[in-house]
Amino acid sequence: MTRKNRAMLIGSIGAGKSTLTHALLGQKRKAVKTQSLHYYDWIVDTPGEYTENPLFYKNIMATALEVSHILFLQDATKRKTIFPPGFSHGLNKIPIGIVTKSDEEDADVPFAIAELKKVIPKGPIVITSSLKGEGVKEIKELVTCQSHQEMESYLKENPSDYVIFM
Repeated sequence: MTRKNRAMLIGSIGAGKSTLTHALLGQKRKAVKTQSLHYYDWIVDTPGEYTENPLFYKNIMATALEVSHILFLQDATKRKTIFPPGFSHGLNKIPIGIVTKSDEEDADVPFAIAELKKVIPKGPIVITSSLKGEGVKEIKELVTCQSHQEMESYLKENPSDYVIFM
């Protein structure tokens, strides 16, 4: 399948970007620390430092020129976020919020959703477990959409317990 859309995953160190990348690609690999940009088929995996350190925002902005969608990952086991409010507005791409590690014992999914709503005022938030495969199919489908309206229409036709649309 030829895919014209490409997604960049951004989030804190240890948020699950590489693990989610492997799940989206159907690979059974152990994630290792990402030291630089990694291009896999339709996915760009970024180091957590790119988002945690504002000095690296220029790298995110430059890489955003190569993608159609940006996946903002919020680890449900962490009680802080690294994204400034409205961060998605500074990147002229289709944003998708991703709650990772929702199946962990100490996960606080409502907190993660609330934090992502500050970053992405409009659009979908997908609640995922890369290890169980929850939300993976939904992310793949949302990345094929060309607009917020198309994503909303897709979700009306294909409701999911793993997706919230704002």
